Amino acid sequence: MLAYIVRRILIMIPTLFLISVISFALIQLPPGDYLTSYVAQLRSMGDNIQQEAIDAMRDRYGLGQPVYVQYFKWIEGIVTRGDWGQSMEWQKPVSELIWERMGLTVVLAVFSLLVSWLIAIPVGVYSATHQYSMPDYAMSILSFVGVGVPAFLWALIIMYFAQTQLGMNVGGLFSQQYLEAPWTWDRVVDLLKHIWIPGLIVAIENTAGEIRTTRANLLDEINKPYVELARAKGLTENRLIWKYPVRVAMNPFFSTVGWSLANRISSITLMSVVLSLQTTGPMQLRALLSQDMYLAGSFLVLLSTLTVVGTLISDILLAWVDPRIRMEA
Repeated sequence: MLAYIVRRILIMIPTLFLISVISFALIQLPPGDYLTSYVAQLRSMGDNIQQEAIDAMRDRYGLGQPVYVQYFKWIEGIVTRGDWGQSMEWQKPVSELIWERMGLTVVLAVFSLLVSWLIAIPVGVYSATHQYSMPDYAMSILSFVGVGVPAFLWALIIMYFAQTQLGMNVGGLFSQQYLEAPWTWDRVVDLLKHIWIPGLIVAIENTAGEIRTTRANLLDEINKPYVELARAKGLTENRLIWKYPVRVAMNPFFSTVGWSLANRISSITLMSVVLSLQTTGPMQLRALLSQDMYLAGSFLVLLSTLTVVGTLISDILLAWVDPRIRMEA
């Protein structure tokens, strides 16, 4: 098992290198660059900018050099100095802009993942053990509704209901006084007061499919010979279900942790725009539209890295939960 983990970590290095190359290439595909767009915007507003100033900014950001030179300068700064580059639009180091938003995005994604598991597993087990009952039909209908309605639409519905019926403002992850405040215990408490709403919205979208997955997998396992043998030995039905077939039915949850987190982060993007959340989504979208290459590239690399690391964690969890799966040397 240890040899497998070390081998996977070594494989991650070239994988992350390819991810960084592809990410940097993607944001270079549209014609022009941020400086070109910035100069055009200034001139459309009637502001003149001297050619000398344009050339100085182009040299500063390396925009006059080939793409591969810009890429290797960027990677060298990350590896040797932890320098992710300079955001051209915000005029700040990228490292000052991304880490808090990245942390909030991961916390929101993990929170929604745990909430969806806490709902999906018991409900899916109940539906499978009470097949074709009225609660099973009701859960199936709710699951189809949850799958069909995207997260941003749930956000709009909840915002409308909260503002018109409850007089509440559900936008943002912090109260106004904590937006730019340093991290203290009061700010953490304020975050917990706000994060449950977007976390629940993301969980609703994913819980529906996970209920169907749990139900289908458990129905496949519940009548297999090993379950009948355990039942014949006198185990109570409740203990039997949770001890044996549920563990096997949960395999998809652990095997898909990597892309499940990435999927949640992607679904958070539109919802973050709707709810004005301080996550990576709105800033990443803005950076991509304005071709702020260092900021956009850093977001793409970090989010892809989370997917790769999450896939490794899911493989380890799967081997730990299911005794039939062991990665031997």
